[in-house]
Amino acid sequence: MKLKTLLLCSVICILLTTVACGNNATNTNVKGTNTDKPATTDTNKDPEATTTGLKGDFEIQYFVGGYGDAWWLEVIEGFKKANPDLNIIQSAGPKINEQMQPRWISNDPPDVIYIDGAGSNERQMVVDDQLMDITSFLDTAVNVDGEKIKDILISQPSVFNGDKNYNLPLVFGSWGMFYDKALFTKNNWAVPTNWDEFIAVSEQIKASGMPALLHTGVYPYYINGGLIDSAMVAANGGDTSILTSQVNLEEGSFSNDAVKKALAQFMQLVDKGLIDPGSVALNHTESQAQWLQHKAAFIPNGLWLENEMKNDTPEGFDFGFIPSVAQAAGENNIVIPYTATIAIAKDAKNPEAAKAFLQYAFTKQNALRWAELTGAIMNVKADLSNSSASGVVKDAMNFFNADTTVVAPVTILNADVEKVKQDSTLALSIGKITPEEWMTRLEEAAAKARK
Repeated sequence: MKLKTLLLCSVICILLTTVACGNNATNTNVKGTNTDKPATTDTNKDPEATTTGLKGDFEIQYFVGGYGDAWWLEVIEGFKKANPDLNIIQSAGPKINEQMQPRWISNDPPDVIYIDGAGSNERQMVVDDQLMDITSFLDTAVNVDGEKIKDILISQPSVFNGDKNYNLPLVFGSWGMFYDKALFTKNNWAVPTNWDEFIAVSEQIKASGMPALLHTGVYPYYINGGLIDSAMVAANGGDTSILTSQVNLEEGSFSNDAVKKALAQFMQLVDKGLIDPGSVALNHTESQAQWLQHKAAFIPNGLWLENEMKNDTPEGFDFGFIPSVAQAAGENNIVIPYTATIAIAKDAKNPEAAKAFLQYAFTKQNALRWAELTGAIMNVKADLSNSSASGVVKDAMNFFNADTTVVAPVTILNADVEKVKQDSTLALSIGKITPEEWMTRLEEAAAKARK
């Protein structure tokens, strides 16, 4: 369900999100004009404080995939109640990006667009000058609860053209390491908090007759995102600039000391036989299904995992999540994120309403409702402990809210370099190449891309 979007990202440099990862669902609801569905929750305390007086037409384009449209309907209805003179038009559905493309080409876009799903490419929209520069707006914008929006974000907006913001991450997801809490409790295995503990429990697991780690070999970006990228940041002292330097194709960024240390850590798993050798032939659903059957204890994956496999999850299985395992004892956890973003069209006909909608949507209450209605995480730090969100989502949010967690920026490699990285990581995982060869391949690919 999420795979096509992620793979497309790695091939043609479309953001995840990502991401995010619900992009090929079969929901066929396509919205036209104002919805009559009432909100189930009064999502904000005093929305009129910043939205009173808005009039005219206001159009929102949003993709409807695995996350559904319940959150959108609820938030838009609340925004409508706060602005009764505003005519809100919803352009939505699973094929909305394709359907709206002619309007974007003819400079007749909606006011706001949620950039997710097949046919969406936020980087290309920036290149094509279709999105509004919202840098100054975001520098001072507060939500309807009086909180500065930037201060409550998990992941900050991507930077383009040196220092410009053209979109705001709405959906936040994270790569990481997953395990079954029930299995660990049953076997008295300690949940690792650092690399030494991860190696120790992995060896204990192997001694029990079970492979410690299974991964999606057909799509190696799973193990890159779920293990190697966070290992590089951890080896760089928690400094995420190592990933930015790689995106910028800086010479030496794929062979510096932090990369060497991260690859040496990975080779411990290979040399100790802690990775299931059968992983190399598995796609995402195959590896996930085997992991659910306890064919291995750990799997590097994304936060969509629980929702994607909900129909195949055995009774009693209890999803556990760790954002990173490669850090030293006492060092911060590392989050490697993917996001799906929301933006204002450069040619928006009602830019004031568009900005007000962002201020209305980005609240902690709406983040809580996103978790409850979608099973995923909105890009806002919120307390989900008393919500109906799933356990793994609550665990993840606890990590994201913690002062001991470093959240890396969303980064996308040059497509050709990304392909070399995936192929090299897969070869490294089965001992076909050495870490030195991995680094040489990546440096050569980066040099070629620079030219």
